[in-house]
Amino acid sequence: MVQQDPDSLVEYGFRRIIITITAVLCALLEIVDTTIVNVALNNMRGSLGATLTDVAWVITAYAIANVIIIPMTSWLSQQFGRRNYFATSIIIFTIASFLCGNATNIWELVFFRFIQGLGGGALLVTAQTIITESYPVAKRGMAQAIYGMGVIVGPTLGPPLGGYFVDHFSWPYIFYINIPIGIIAAFLTLTFVRSPKFGEKLRASQVDWWGIALLAGFVGSLQYILEHGQQDDWFNDRIINILTLVSSVSFILFIWRELNYKHPIVNLRVLKNTNLRVGVVMSFVLGFGLYSSTFIIPIYTQSILGWSALDAGLILIPSSITTGFMMPMIGKLIQRGVPQAYMVAAGFLAFFIFSFWMHNVLTPDTGTEHIFWPLILRGIGLGLLFVPITTLSLSTLKGREIGEGAAFTGMMRQLGGSFGIAIITTLIARLNQVHRINLISHLENTSYEVQQRVVQLQQGLMSKGYSFNESLNKAYKILEFNVMKQSSVLTYIDIFNYLGLLFLFCIPFVLLIKKRN
Repeated sequence: MVQQDPDSLVEYGFRRIIITITAVLCALLEIVDTTIVNVALNNMRGSLGATLTDVAWVITAYAIANVIIIPMTSWLSQQFGRRNYFATSIIIFTIASFLCGNATNIWELVFFRFIQGLGGGALLVTAQTIITESYPVAKRGMAQAIYGMGVIVGPTLGPPLGGYFVDHFSWPYIFYINIPIGIIAAFLTLTFVRSPKFGEKLRASQVDWWGIALLAGFVGSLQYILEHGQQDDWFNDRIINILTLVSSVSFILFIWRELNYKHPIVNLRVLKNTNLRVGVVMSFVLGFGLYSSTFIIPIYTQSILGWSALDAGLILIPSSITTGFMMPMIGKLIQRGVPQAYMVAAGFLAFFIFSFWMHNVLTPDTGTEHIFWPLILRGIGLGLLFVPITTLSLSTLKGREIGEGAAFTGMMRQLGGSFGIAIITTLIARLNQVHRINLISHLENTSYEVQQRVVQLQQGLMSKGYSFNESLNKAYKILEFNVMKQSSVLTYIDIFNYLGLLFLFCIPFVLLIKKRN
C-alpha cells in the first residue's frame, strides 16, 4: 500500500493556525459533552418522566459509543479519507446534538446520545492525528500541548457550563450550544484540512466485519459493566455476569482475529513500538487520575459542603487554567530535549502531593481557600503528564501509524477514566458502610457524652416550639445525619489516600523507561 510522505502534510502560517483551532475546537466539543450532562440529569428526569436508572443511560450510551468508535477511527479515516471522515463526524455530532435537544422521551434521548457518541469519539482521535501531522516532528511537543488544552480543560468546563444553561435556560440548550460551533468546524475542515493518501480502499467483502462485531462486543460490554457495576451490585447481577462473559470471549477472539486477518479493523501490530506501548499504559493512568479527580471533587463539594452544581464546577476552573498555562511551557521543554520520562515522573509526584494534600484538608466544613491550592497543583500535574505522555507515545510513529497510535492512547485514556469512576463509586459505597459501622460502634446510648449531646439538641429544638417527644426524635435524626456526614468525609479521605499511593507507585516504573534513539 502506497503511503504519502508524512512531511507533505505539514502546514505553515495561517493554514496551520486555522487547522489547529478547528481540531482543538472539535476535541473540546467532544470532551465537554462527556461531562456537561452530569448536572442536568435531574432536570432531564423530571422533564421526560424517567427514573434515575433510565436517565443514567444518557451518560452510558455516549460512553459506549465513544469506546467502540475510537479504535476504529484510523481505519475509517483510511477508507473514506481523513478530511471527509472528520467532517462527516462533525456533521453527525451536530445533527445528533439537535436531535438530543428535541427528544420527547428518555429512550429517544439515549438513542440520539449514542449516535452523538459515534460522531464524538471520532472527533477526539482524528483531531489529535490532524494536529500531529500538521506540525514538523521537531515541533510535535508543542502540537500536543495545544491539543492537550482541549482534552484537559474539557472535562472541567462541562459541569459549570451545564449548570449555567440549566439554571438560566433549560437542559436542551446544553446540546444546542454544539450546533453553531459544529457548523463552523465542518466548514473549516472541508476548506483547510488535507487527507493523506493511503492507496486503494477495501472492497465490502474485504472489510473486517467480524472484527467490528467483536470490538463492539468487547468494549461495549466492558463500558456497560464499568458504568452500571456499582448500582447493579456488580457480579450479583445476572446482566453484569452475562456481559462479563461476552466481553471476555469477545476480547480473546478479537485479538486472534486482528492478528490473523489480512485487513484488520485495528492494527494491533503497531503496539510493537516500545514508546507506544509505554504511552498506552501511562494514558490509562492519566485517564484514571483526570476523570476520577474531576468526578470526586464535585461530588464531595455538593454532597458534603452543600455547594450548588455551578459552584462545584467553577472550583475546577483555576486548575484548568493552570494546565492551559503549563501546556506551551512543557511543549518548549520537550523541544529543548528535556526527557519526557522525567516530566511524567514529576507529574505523578505532583498528583501524589495533591492527593495527600486533599487527604489532609477534607473536613465537613472545608472552605474554598483550603482546596484552591491543591487544585492548582493538580493543574500543574496534568500539564506535566498529558503532553509528555502523548508526545512519547507518537514520537517514533509515521504515516498511518500516527492515527493508529492516537486511537490506542485515546481509547486507553477513556477506559482509564471509566475504570477510575467505577472503582471510586464502588469505594464510596463500601467505605461509607465501613466507617458508619465503626462510628456507630462508639456511640453507646449509655455513654455520658452521647447523652449530653442528645440533651443539648433536644433542648435546642424544644426552645423552637417542638414537643418533648418530637424534639427527642429529631435529636437522634440529627445525630444520625452527623454520623453519615462524618463517615462520608472519612471515605473521601481514604479515596484520596489510595489515589496518591497509585501515583506514587507509578513513579519508579516511569523512570525505568529507556530513552528512545
